[in-house]
Amino acid sequence: MEIPMWSWIAYVVLFLNFSFSVAVIFLERRDAAATWAWLMVLFFIPILGFILYLIFGQNLSRRRLFDWDEKVKVGTESAIQNQMHAIKNQLFRFRNPHTEENEDLVYMLLCNNDAVLTEDNDVDIFVDGKDKFNSLLEDIRQATHHIHLQYYIFRVDNLGTEIVQLLTEKARQGVEVRVLYDEMGSRGVHKRHFKELIEAGGIVEIFFPSKIPFINLRLNYRNHRKLVIIDGEIGYVGGFNIGDEYLGLDPKFGYWRDTHLRIKGTAVHSIQTRFILDWNQASDRHDLHYAEAYFPDKPAAGDVSMQIVTSGPDSEWEQIKNGYIKMISSARESVYIQTPYFIPDASLLDALRIAALSGVDVRIMIPNKPDHPFVYWATYSYIGELMKAGAKTYIYDAGFIHAKMIVVDKKLSSVGTANIDVRSFRLNFEVNAFIYHLETGQKLAEIFEKDMELCSELTLEIYNNRKTLIKFKESISRLLSPIL
Repeated sequence: MEIPMWSWIAYVVLFLNFSFSVAVIFLERRDAAATWAWLMVLFFIPILGFILYLIFGQNLSRRRLFDWDEKVKVGTESAIQNQMHAIKNQLFRFRNPHTEENEDLVYMLLCNNDAVLTEDNDVDIFVDGKDKFNSLLEDIRQATHHIHLQYYIFRVDNLGTEIVQLLTEKARQGVEVRVLYDEMGSRGVHKRHFKELIEAGGIVEIFFPSKIPFINLRLNYRNHRKLVIIDGEIGYVGGFNIGDEYLGLDPKFGYWRDTHLRIKGTAVHSIQTRFILDWNQASDRHDLHYAEAYFPDKPAAGDVSMQIVTSGPDSEWEQIKNGYIKMISSARESVYIQTPYFIPDASLLDALRIAALSGVDVRIMIPNKPDHPFVYWATYSYIGELMKAGAKTYIYDAGFIHAKMIVVDKKLSSVGTANIDVRSFRLNFEVNAFIYHLETGQKLAEIFEKDMELCSELTLEIYNNRKTLIKFKESISRLLSPIL
């Protein structure tokens, strides 16, 4: 008896389903929650699920993507070893007591992330896009040697065009200009949009570009970092990308509330190192090598202590997440968090729950409007769980809050590109500044408290009375949250 064609197709689909299930479970060695989420996708959408797995299911955790043999010349390795030895043997002389209070956090990030502690920095905090970009444009105008610029999203709109034109002008003056953008984040942007800049001598590279037109098998791994280094003396890191919406000009989002840092001091060397590693990974022909001009020796700019911490899917440890957990575990009075997405894994959720149950004032601020619906409803699910433990939730009503900030006891803080979600901790390439400085912590706490005036509080009573449809959306989104 001849077997119908549809039966053969069914057998093939079942075999592929089984094969991919084996790969997910036994070969990739994923987190259990992510494993079950992928199995659910493969089970319910077996054909499309295969394609989604090929695009989004790769595991880069054991691949070495970044290598810079000349790192020794910068003094990074010797500084790391010297600091580790001094801290471990209680020989390190901290310049301020707030850093010394967090000696174990400093050591963890130093030992597992090569995050050198620098104690001579000055920090400016920007919460408004116009202020941030006015400052950045002025710093670019003053550049004399090099401008290194890296963004996840680079729009070629009014703001983007203004920046490109200024970079082109600086390149014509003989300043080294390098631009690196992420292909997934900057969809629709191509090197041809930087034609004049390239003709003027600037260099533009793309992180994880498509090898096949319209298909990028690495699009799940996004370089979410936003870095600018000018003359090796000024560094920018934070949440703002380049685009008109970050000036509050997109009607969909309205006012864009974010947090970004302008840093002067030795911490800029760490930001520079990160840029060079990312640049050399993306560039086939324009590798960037060590030069003293990229790491100038300058007098102390201030007294702010910090570590520049990075993480990505190629990392052995989830360094930024581990740093958050360590911060939260040290809290005695308060934990303030601002994040556009709140999808913690079990370890971070437990840390926050324990803090709240211990009487720590845990406050979380999230947007009142979604830019990713599944992520938005998953956020509500986790928020509801924390409120039961006593945490407070504030919904930002004055626009869209995109800030990635955490402050503990109003003195220990972190600002950068990492959201409180699984994607930032495991899939994206991220960078955060961990700051040990009382005045900076107090400023960030005051900013949070001022933002509260533009929020409505989501109480447990309001949450418990939400509609059945919302509960359904939360349940589905939470099941998918490990792979969102």
